Amino acid sequence: MSETSPKLRAELEGIPTYKPGKPAAAGGPVAYKLSSNENPYPPLPGVMETVAAAAGSFNRYPDMACTALMSELADRFAVPLTHLATGTGSVGVAQQLVQATSGPGDEVIYAWRSFEAYPIITQISGATSVRVPLTPGDVHDLDAMADAVTDRTRLIFVCNPNNPTGTVVRRAELERFLDRVPSDVLVVLDEAYREFMRDPEVPDGVEIYRRRPNVCVLRTFSKAYGLAGLRVGFAIAHEPVAAALRKTAVPFGVSQLAQDAAVASLRAEDALLGRVGSLVCERNRVVETLRGQGWTVPETQANFVWLRLGERTVDFAAVCEQAGVVVRPFPGEGVRVTIGETEANDIFLKTTEGFRKEL
Repeated sequence: MSETSPKLRAELEGIPTYKPGKPAAAGGPVAYKLSSNENPYPPLPGVMETVAAAAGSFNRYPDMACTALMSELADRFAVPLTHLATGTGSVGVAQQLVQATSGPGDEVIYAWRSFEAYPIITQISGATSVRVPLTPGDVHDLDAMADAVTDRTRLIFVCNPNNPTGTVVRRAELERFLDRVPSDVLVVLDEAYREFMRDPEVPDGVEIYRRRPNVCVLRTFSKAYGLAGLRVGFAIAHEPVAAALRKTAVPFGVSQLAQDAAVASLRAEDALLGRVGSLVCERNRVVETLRGQGWTVPETQANFVWLRLGERTVDFAAVCEQAGVVVRPFPGEGVRVTIGETEANDIFLKTTEGFRKEL
């Protein structure tokens, strides 16, 4: 028998593995998981009942067209059905966007550090990543990103708010940037954390999309809506891009449970706004406390905070775990910490207070 392995694409060599947030250890001292930007609240009112009803028919394929969800989204955002596409979370739709626009010889631009899936999905497609460093304040350097555009650029990701720093791009600078980008380059406004924003100078990507055919907006039900385990996200884009997304979608990728839960979640907006408001208040408390302890914390408009710890990053994550919370370390850079239950946030803040005294 031949021992020759099947030939695989060379582009797969060296692809970094996506690292999910570490879970709380079963039976261990860790009580709270603050590593994955999950919503600490249970599903919104009516969602569990809807999912339970849908579970009775999961011997059948889901509605591949996501008809009810697409109709709900079209009404909610006042966009044509033909401008919508769904996928397995916003990251699934992001991968479809790269597949639809970029291949070997093409370039995809994004800030760094930003969402860690960007380099993975770019390399899978065979395209080349162009990483543009954040400013010293951990914000997108849009001027440098515009300078990085070449005739090989096909796609630009702007994560707003940015993951993992929580920082934002405001209206004037974003519009100036978009004016510089060629009209045949797709700009993706990744707004996974849109619901947590309170800065009036941060534009709603949907309003920008209406005026710019080369802008696509990504949203998800994983964060504010609390459906992380069901994997459903969507894009709003002009018809050529949305049609390409529907072509590249995995058939039946969004389960019927996810579709029905998303519709029910959209219809529970009052409860959603209350929960998001509570998380924003808790976020503000955490940031103010950290700054009072002497930490430099970037202004965050997401449901997490970023601490730049450099070489002490892994040490700090270990101390947090010993104290009872798991955070998301980026070795050599910093930690991202989700705003969770009040009890979890208190443990985290007690840990930062002690660790700060050692610096």
